[in-house]
Amino acid sequence: MGVGAGEGQGRGRGGLCPGILWGILWFLILWFIGWPVAFFVAGWYVFLLPFSACCDCMKTVCEFLLKVVQLPLTCAENMIAMKPLCGG
Repeated sequence: MGVGAGEGQGRGRGGLCPGILWGILWFLILWFIGWPVAFFVAGWYVFLLPFSACCDCMKTVCEFLLKVVQLPLTCAENMIAMKPLCGG
């Protein structure tokens, strides 16, 4: 019989399953939201970027659009890290 309170160094994969589910969910978000939104916004970003040289208000708009264009990168990083959507 074992001694102790069940504390050991097991090699089970019980914690892997929720991570895989989060990874799959992030992939679906990437596929159905991240890429379509980024492709649409990228055109606007390229169009408006030259105007930010002469108008300061356009710089903030272009910075926001750049963050939206980088949405697929955020989804991919979270997918690889298997992060939960919120709270994790």
